[in-house]
Amino acid sequence: MNLIKKLALAGCLTCAAFTSIAQKKYDVQSPDKKLKVQVTIADSIYYEVWKDGKAIISRSAIYFKTDQNTEGWKVNKVNQASNSGMLRPVIWQKSSTVEDNYNNLNLVFANQLSMEWRVFNNGLAWRWVSKINKPYHVTDEQATLNLGADAKAWYPQEEQFFSHNERKYIPYKVGEIDQQKLASLPALFESKGIKVLLTEASLFNYAGMWLRGDGNGTIRSTFPHYPKEKRYEGDRDEKVVSRENYIAKVNGAQDFPWRILMVEKEDKKLLNNQLPYLLGKPQATGSDFSWVKPGKVQWDWWHYNNVYDVPFRAGINNDTYKYYIDFAANNGIEYVLLDEGWCDTQDLNKQAKDIDVEELAKYAQRKNVDILLWTSWLVLDKQLDEALPRFEKWGIKGIKVDFMQRDDQDMVNYYEKVAKAAAKHHLMVDFHGAYKPTGWSRTYPNIMTSEGVLGNEISKFANTVTPEHTLTIPFIRMAAGPMDFTPGGMLNVQKGSFSAQPAEPMTLGTRCNQMAMYVMYESPLQMLCDIPTHYIKEPECMQFLKAVPTVWQRTVPLEGKVSEYAVIARQAKNGNWFIGGMTNWTARDMEVSLGFLPNGEYTMHVWKDGPNADRNAKDFQMQTIGVNKNSKINLKMSTGGGYVAIISKK
Repeated sequence: MNLIKKLALAGCLTCAAFTSIAQKKYDVQSPDKKLKVQVTIADSIYYEVWKDGKAIISRSAIYFKTDQNTEGWKVNKVNQASNSGMLRPVIWQKSSTVEDNYNNLNLVFANQLSMEWRVFNNGLAWRWVSKINKPYHVTDEQATLNLGADAKAWYPQEEQFFSHNERKYIPYKVGEIDQQKLASLPALFESKGIKVLLTEASLFNYAGMWLRGDGNGTIRSTFPHYPKEKRYEGDRDEKVVSRENYIAKVNGAQDFPWRILMVEKEDKKLLNNQLPYLLGKPQATGSDFSWVKPGKVQWDWWHYNNVYDVPFRAGINNDTYKYYIDFAANNGIEYVLLDEGWCDTQDLNKQAKDIDVEELAKYAQRKNVDILLWTSWLVLDKQLDEALPRFEKWGIKGIKVDFMQRDDQDMVNYYEKVAKAAAKHHLMVDFHGAYKPTGWSRTYPNIMTSEGVLGNEISKFANTVTPEHTLTIPFIRMAAGPMDFTPGGMLNVQKGSFSAQPAEPMTLGTRCNQMAMYVMYESPLQMLCDIPTHYIKEPECMQFLKAVPTVWQRTVPLEGKVSEYAVIARQAKNGNWFIGGMTNWTARDMEVSLGFLPNGEYTMHVWKDGPNADRNAKDFQMQTIGVNKNSKINLKMSTGGGYVAIISKK
């Protein structure tokens, strides 16, 4: 070996030794020891993830930079701990209690930043924490997932940051996702047969995280930077014309959002994963939300107030809304929503000529029904301090705030401002034209639901809300939190019979498919979207819709495959169990065990697809049988079909 080769080899060995010494590795695993994360501190920070010994995320870089912290990642302190606890949500969603068990790793750096990791049995999360005690800008954050080019993705692709976030989940190989393919959250991936769902929680005073790919198997975060110049367009849109060179401006020490990776071997378990709630910021000590009341809502806008078989001219007027209120009172529906049209979209003080909200609120209260009001976010922002006290005085119980269409730091702060102000005046909130939920219902339990989903309203105009789509969103979008999909369409059709009818909309799939959404989809304020006239003509269906609650004591996923089928059982507060089953365009015969039932004998009332539902999607049958925990039931679902049942103790 010549001298040059010897020197080169010696140099390589020295570099390798130096690199080995410089790198520090820290392991943290789940309580059941089946999920492991290794964090490596070197020139940057990297992490890897193993599930049951299989590497599902290869070495992936993460990074956080402000204009105040110095370069380098010298670790000053390492803290490790475990937590075993139980949370009791003010407003139930999936359950009345949520186990909060995890192992924790906290790396404290010399640059006034620290990184906290939590590893649960069903996922992991990390967040950055700053102890910088003066104003600064966050100039960059990077979170990557090196999944490999052949990993699968269900990717909510977007055109731009200005968006309602109402997307289809496009199937890709991760290697097909390049820098041009922007996506919002949540997004789902599959690595080596393991589902990995990426979302975030505790998003306050910061920008929402979005995604792009590198075309080689790695997904990377990207963020809408802070708005520099904005422009109003029309009565509801505020668009960003130019942006600053930073993500967020911060006044001091702050905990930044959790980056969450749900990790599940079975698709169905995504239906019961509650990491966004567990990682949501706890509500303020001493705050009282005992006044918040979940319930069903009769909605108007989906059918443009097109009631019929009535002795008055239907429309945006008190006569029509009194009809809605009477219908709600007769069917145990807690709320009626006055959507767009009750007031001038640029002035909440100017009611429509045939509307008197205060009179309607009093009329409703006499019948044990309450009123919710829609508003554009823009006019509410201008009139917040005068409008909310007036709504409270009238007896209004909640607001639907619409058309935000952004999640830069400026807009994220608007959401919190509204939630706080609404709570002060005992008003619930439904965010529309909104980004995904981020565990905010733990922080502000008056935030009941939100859109950020391609929901039933699109059925007014197009045939894109298909059974494949409605069986994708419970595994992905709903994993982030409640979604205001607005189910309940009664004009049900198969794919060849659909046409867009905005004032009397159709829905794709069977009647029982729509009914099953009331069990499958979580929303503490759950809409009935259709014309009351239609419901009145369907008393058998109303038996179910009257009985189904909007919050649950316990949830048991029974079967599920993303975009194909799902069956779920949920227990109501009164102890009754509800089963909801849905299939895509493939008809299915499925056997399901009732082993989740306690001991005893039960009566099960069933609504199932009729024998002709493949031709006439409104066809359904009812059945009553006796069951117990040893029973196995057959769910025969038509193309685009569904199944619902109520199980009560004999």
